[in-house]
Amino acid sequence: MSGTVRQQKFSKLIQKELSDIFQRDQRGLLGSEFVTIMDAKVSPDLSVVRVYISMALVKDKKALLEKLELHKKEIRKALGERIRNQARIVPQINFFIDETEEGAQRIEDLIKSLNIPPIDSKDS
Repeated sequence: MSGTVRQQKFSKLIQKELSDIFQRDQRGLLGSEFVTIMDAKVSPDLSVVRVYISMALVKDKKALLEKLELHKKEIRKALGERIRNQARIVPQINFFIDETEEGAQRIEDLIKSLNIPPIDSKDS
């Protein structure tokens, strides 16, 4: 994690509050889809936050990302209500799909598909 201690603390606050918003407040927004806030990276001036979302069980990830973009103002307003006593400004939110999990799965599948012959004990 890079950035100043202030950025890191603010990032963790945003990550926690957005997680709560998605789990409790905005149930109608996401429907039955389950998303996880994997990371939040805040700009040095704390005015923009890049939110990385994992959608492991979601079939149409792009559609859900578009739905989040469409309701960005509502999400930002809910975030502002939650952090109003801890922050002077509510950052602009940019959502991104976190592809770490999918990348790890691809690597795991590649490793499983390798055909590595056993070591012959006579050669050692």
